[in-house]
Amino acid sequence: MKMTAAENLLAAYPKTRPPLPDAIREIYDRQFLENRSGATQASSLAQRLEGWMHRQVAADVREGVRGATLELGAGTLNQLGHEPMVGEYDIVEPFETAYLGQPGLARIRTAYPDIAAVPAERRYRRITTIAALEHVCDLPVVLARAALLLEPDGELRAAIPAEGGFLWTLGWSLTTGLEFRLRHGLNYGDLMRHEHVNQAREIEALAKALFEDVSVKSFGLGRQLSLYRFFTASKPRLGVARAWLARYAA
Repeated sequence: MKMTAAENLLAAYPKTRPPLPDAIREIYDRQFLENRSGATQASSLAQRLEGWMHRQVAADVREGVRGATLELGAGTLNQLGHEPMVGEYDIVEPFETAYLGQPGLARIRTAYPDIAAVPAERRYRRITTIAALEHVCDLPVVLARAALLLEPDGELRAAIPAEGGFLWTLGWSLTTGLEFRLRHGLNYGDLMRHEHVNQAREIEALAKALFEDVSVKSFGLGRQLSLYRFFTASKPRLGVARAWLARYAA
């Protein structure tokens, strides 16, 4: 029997992260924090551009949506600067060093190391994520768990780099990638392949298989000539979510 497009995509998971060269692994933690904090010229420029993603994700709150939020991959809590102080705010972030000591930490109700640690009975009006889904090796599991944690009228609001597109690849090659080579003499592409295991088209396809309503917009001109994508997803297919979890638990 011929596999459907969704089944074919699911068969690729969980993905295996390509190993890092030893020289990059030695500076990995420092590089991570520099990128997240905008400590270099290239990362500072990237953060200014990424403001588009943060604003898109927070737009519903600024327009009056209220309720509890769960942010996936919260990093240094930089999304909090874009969101009004309304509603309870939980985060999922495995890299504890990223958020400890950050000014916004007092706003966080609960910090979880993994979405699997979120109590199954907890519900969220909003589940948000900015530049995180491209990193997740077990992406169908994470999306399925998110779907089950949403309130009936809840919404997944996700912003991602246009990984796999021409403009995105050109952009990081001429900015962060060039700076990385000049500073360290190393290939930033090796780091990107290790970090970005999912392309934007894969993330979007999984969202459309899991949710009935998915809306997508690009920061640029269409799929290939864009830097970022933002999508909202609502009305989860709960049977699909449970089937995905059962599939990968087997």
